[in-house]
Amino acid sequence: MPRLEDHCWTCSCSPKTETKHSSGASWFASKAEEMMSIITAMLGSAYGSLHDVRTANLIRRGLVLFTVGVFLALVLNLLQIQRNVTLFPEEVMTTLFSSAWWIPPCCGTGAAVIGLLYPCLDSHLGEPHKFKREWASVMRCIAVFVGINHASVKLDFANNVQLSLTLAALSLGLWWTFDRSRSGFGLGITTAFLATVITQLLVYNGVYQYTSPDFLYVRSWLPCIFFSGGVTVGNIGRQLAMGGVEKPHMD
Repeated sequence: MPRLEDHCWTCSCSPKTETKHSSGASWFASKAEEMMSIITAMLGSAYGSLHDVRTANLIRRGLVLFTVGVFLALVLNLLQIQRNVTLFPEEVMTTLFSSAWWIPPCCGTGAAVIGLLYPCLDSHLGEPHKFKREWASVMRCIAVFVGINHASVKLDFANNVQLSLTLAALSLGLWWTFDRSRSGFGLGITTAFLATVITQLLVYNGVYQYTSPDFLYVRSWLPCIFFSGGVTVGNIGRQLAMGGVEKPHMD
């Protein structure tokens, strides 16, 4: 009679269970890999869209600032020419607004660079500028800047030093009234320095000239104009960067 231990017992359920578990793990891994690839594609698409939006916004703000710079250059340069503050050769005085053709695009480019730098520097310093962030304040700042330019050619003082001190006080008042930021003051000083040096070089090379120069080849009050112009364009750039999303800061 055969004994029980003489027979070899095997269980067919073990291989089937292992095969089932193996196929389930493979299916889960493939699904997880598929989901990861979908998520990666979505994140890449979102990043690309965000990058495109930021680039388009940057270009749009640059064009607005360029247009503002061109307009201010035409108006303010016309004012100085009419008062014989600046003199150009006769051959360049036949263009629009009786101004040299290269002044508007140069001022427009400078305005675009300065206006885009202001919010970037605010972000880099971690000090978002929220003082008087509203378009009404920006328009008042532009009006004061134009008034300072008007005063530079209309006011009569005994000498240019008194006029320069007066315009310096007005320019600092403009910064204190509409800006009050370290970045605004620093970029205003930098703008005034670089623009004055470039103007000195242009006058030295005979491109144009100033009447009654008292600061090397230019007027001593010119840095004040450049400083207030930098602050004004910077305020415009900041407001454009905000896009009117944030509420204006209340004092």
